[in-house]
Amino acid sequence: MRILVVGSGAREHTFVWKIVQSPLVEKVYCVPGNPGIAQIAECRPIPLEDNFSAIADFAETEKIDLTVVGPEDPLARGIVDVFQARGLRAFGPDQKAAILEASKDFAKRLMAENGIPTAAYRTFEDADAAIAYLEEINAPVFVKADGLAAGKGVIPGLTLDTAVKAVQEVMVDRNFGSAGDKVVIEEALFGEEASFTVLTDGVSCLPFVSSQDHKMSLDGDKGKNTGGMGAYSPAPVMTPEINEQVMNTIVRPAISGMASEGRTFKGILYVGLMITEAGPKVIEFNCRLGDPEAQVLLTRMESDLVPMLDACIGGTLDTVECKWKPEAATCVVMASGGYPDPYETGKVITGLDRADAVEGVTVFHAGTQMQNGDIATGGGRVLGVTALAPDIRSAIEGAYRGVAEIHFDQAHFRSDIGYRALDRTS
Repeated sequence: MRILVVGSGAREHTFVWKIVQSPLVEKVYCVPGNPGIAQIAECRPIPLEDNFSAIADFAETEKIDLTVVGPEDPLARGIVDVFQARGLRAFGPDQKAAILEASKDFAKRLMAENGIPTAAYRTFEDADAAIAYLEEINAPVFVKADGLAAGKGVIPGLTLDTAVKAVQEVMVDRNFGSAGDKVVIEEALFGEEASFTVLTDGVSCLPFVSSQDHKMSLDGDKGKNTGGMGAYSPAPVMTPEINEQVMNTIVRPAISGMASEGRTFKGILYVGLMITEAGPKVIEFNCRLGDPEAQVLLTRMESDLVPMLDACIGGTLDTVECKWKPEAATCVVMASGGYPDPYETGKVITGLDRADAVEGVTVFHAGTQMQNGDIATGGGRVLGVTALAPDIRSAIEGAYRGVAEIHFDQAHFRSDIGYRALDRTS
């Protein structure tokens, strides 16, 4: 098979890393890719323009058998629809289904109509009305930009002042652009977060092993919300009983609810969970694999990923199974200083080879670029240093040994990735 991966982040690097291991695969391309991906696949700097015609032309010319779309933005803009219209096989939900992530208001409505446990909420299109509601309830909330905001459009408003400032940031200052045309205000949920991922062909579901992300920028889950500063798998908070509960009360109702609306969901459904005293509740739905969860999940996957992706498209997911390695995995994200606020790029990165040489460690590139022959920083989240080891403590230690070998000016990373797992397993 000839496979094309669309995207340029660590999730796409992990996809490519896993796909090239498949005995079914002859050639892997990535558009546009990054310097890390270029070491194991052929990258082409084709722009992901609005109508996706250039990338579809490339898929036709190179006789691509399967295109795997990594990021949410091209999915929400209908790249799968474009490929399907040309008779090309593409993995991921079409535009009608990708609205599950593209609009938080839509996702909340779907949950309400299908009895899926989640936080109480209200949606507003007017900032003054939203602020009046906050003053009326005077309770801890989360303020969410309705549209896509690269994982950063969720702001905690645990006091009235911070909640009002969050609404102003989203709707008045327009810090997230058109994603802030609407704002979803929902009650604050308390507990422990977890990530639950399934493959689905629109009917059958194949659950992945559990994982947990670390969204906040600073140790102790302080600082600002980010796209993710690290992850680990398995997540001890996700017991077999909770896994079954999530499948029965969240995943299956969501998939059937989407189908009943004529929005058959094929691809990866990511469920961001809060494990509360009342049980698991949905924080968010995503229509793609999480990042940095991708790094720990695909590192632990023993089975060939390619037949699973193909079965999702063909509607035969019930005929495949997935085996997992018993080892644990941890990913530590190294970010540019200042992230998620403004940051500088172009900082030369050293020590990548030494980090990759650490036992069990693989370094996935997120925001990197070539600069005068050197690999340099090119984004907010720069690298995902990932370790596979016999247990979670060893995986955490391995990841940080890898981090210690890598240097670039103003590098920032959390030093406590996996602390909840250690608390639970100690």
